[in-house]
Amino acid sequence: MTETSSLRIEGLSVGYSVKGQMQRILDNVSIEIGRGEAYGLVGESGCGKSTTAFAALRYLPRNGQVESGRILIDGHDVYALDTAQLQDLRRRSVAMVYQDPGRALNPSIRTGRQLAEVFELLGEQRADWQRRSVEMLERVRIRDPLSVMARFPHQLSGGMQQRVCIAMALASNPSLLILDEPTTGLDATVEAEVLDLIRQLRHDLKTSILFISHNLAVVAQMCDRVGVLYAGQLVEEGSTAELFRAPRHPYTAELLRCLPDRNRSKADAPLSTIPGFLPLPGSITQGCIFAERCRLADPLCRAVIPEAKWSGDGMSRCHHEDRIGELRATGTGLPSASREPGLGEPVLELHQVSKTFGQSAHHIRAVSEVDLTLREGETLGLVGESGSGKTTLAHAILGLTRPDPESTILLDGKTLGARLADRSLDQVKAMQIVFQNPDSALNRSHTVRRMIGRTISRLLNLSPEERTRRIEDLTRAVRLTPRHLSARPRQLSGGLKQRVAIARAFAGEPRVVICDEPTSALDVSVQAAILNLLVELQSSERVSYIFISHDLGVVRYISDRIAVLYLGRLLEVGPAKAVFEGPHHPYTEALLSSVPSIEDRPAHRVRLSGEIPSATGPMTGCIFHSRCPRKIGAICETQEPPRLQLGPDHVIDCHLPQDRLGRN
Repeated sequence: MTETSSLRIEGLSVGYSVKGQMQRILDNVSIEIGRGEAYGLVGESGCGKSTTAFAALRYLPRNGQVESGRILIDGHDVYALDTAQLQDLRRRSVAMVYQDPGRALNPSIRTGRQLAEVFELLGEQRADWQRRSVEMLERVRIRDPLSVMARFPHQLSGGMQQRVCIAMALASNPSLLILDEPTTGLDATVEAEVLDLIRQLRHDLKTSILFISHNLAVVAQMCDRVGVLYAGQLVEEGSTAELFRAPRHPYTAELLRCLPDRNRSKADAPLSTIPGFLPLPGSITQGCIFAERCRLADPLCRAVIPEAKWSGDGMSRCHHEDRIGELRATGTGLPSASREPGLGEPVLELHQVSKTFGQSAHHIRAVSEVDLTLREGETLGLVGESGSGKTTLAHAILGLTRPDPESTILLDGKTLGARLADRSLDQVKAMQIVFQNPDSALNRSHTVRRMIGRTISRLLNLSPEERTRRIEDLTRAVRLTPRHLSARPRQLSGGLKQRVAIARAFAGEPRVVICDEPTSALDVSVQAAILNLLVELQSSERVSYIFISHDLGVVRYISDRIAVLYLGRLLEVGPAKAVFEGPHHPYTEALLSSVPSIEDRPAHRVRLSGEIPSATGPMTGCIFHSRCPRKIGAICETQEPPRLQLGPDHVIDCHLPQDRLGRN
């Protein structure tokens, strides 16, 4: 190991004991991260990325075992340390930030006390704990640290929780920081701020980073080098710029082709997907592990294990590296004409929809006077930062939350009851939802057949034979096989569970489906398959979608129109192409400029000052004026902005004249 390495993994193989049998999850993986270097580790869910991180920390679960190899942090063999030495290493040399900060923080302990525990473990004097906690929170750009320290984690936004976790991880000035999906679930502006923060702290502290993510664009912006894991093997490694520009392994090339393009929509062509599934551990005994899913595979690939080929500072394991260009030239999917059936009559109409929550002596206006129309076969993308009111609006539409009395929601021209209990069975089955996390939405004790069957029995009056046929039709429609019907959620991958959730949502033949972050936790290949599935079901069933997401690339691809929500109010509504190309509202401009790209970093990013303000009390002027980088004076603070009609179906609420609005 060189003196410039923070982490070195040599020939690491890890297995898990399942029902008395050892299943190998990592196979002969070698990685080296230099001092101050950021290394990205990418691949589909189940490839072994998190297992690599846990093995590096010697934090594998009880059924996990390192079968061979060595792991060295700052020159220390992690698995040769005794308990006291290992604890000291974890305390001073290495730290980890997890995907879900809400689960990483103790919900019953105030934030300040949790920060103080870090300095207590570091052996600092009690009198210095609060001062050091304040310093760390200021370092992660929290403006009012004492207020944050007095709150419980659930009283903080997701972005604020993640900053607290980063502050705790960096309190010891570790030489190695492991980030496991640190921005999943964060909106575009908060994600950009967190990434800026990590980038700056890495520069200031010379910290090495192992960055694990399925977001290839984030990895492209953050990392110096990238390793690609597939089924527990490192199949490609190289500098970030070179690997994303000219991948040398078919798996890397296919991952990149799965990404939605901001210049393409569902009308152009389906997203590329990787056929098939990851092989089961130990099922590939000869040949290339990617052969069964590779479009370049031939008998040589299925018979002979490819050796690692080095070129410059890059490595790949492929027999046909010289043919990767064929993958980029090959198109897939249905012709665009069959995917754009045209929009029908209005199916859902919202008039002056508002929702006010009471909180002690204050009232919070979560949604304010929203007017929207959704047509048959249309997808309306709903975007905005966390706390903008997107989910509250969705719950009001579904009857899960009672809107304010002046609100009117029409389905096929008929007024819907304010609550789900006030609606007829036909109205209930006409509107369904697909949630972000299928683990929370699916009953763990039921089989797939029972979950879909119960929904059909509740919503449709069918004979047993018709019910069975409907289950089989839905299974085929969401690309599940008959063997999946007997499986329970714990036996399925994240992508398969989301397909089950979609099948259940379509069980009652809905008119409108609300998709609330349905792909945010999925890797790019599964995300592409789910998006294609939604588009195909929309085309065949003529269903309409309200698609809520922080991922603006996904929103651009699947949406016909986009509505931009801020503090419960619509600031812009228009066709997807017009909203993305501009002119657009300053808030939309800020959201779009924060989206990471696998190409060069955006030359100009619009930065918003502060966090989204509280919706308590009366609001005057433009609700965005306190954070707007294009504020033109007192008029923004005192007068409601006029509605600008920029084109057919494209409106913006802003005091700026059209010629001063932003464009991409």
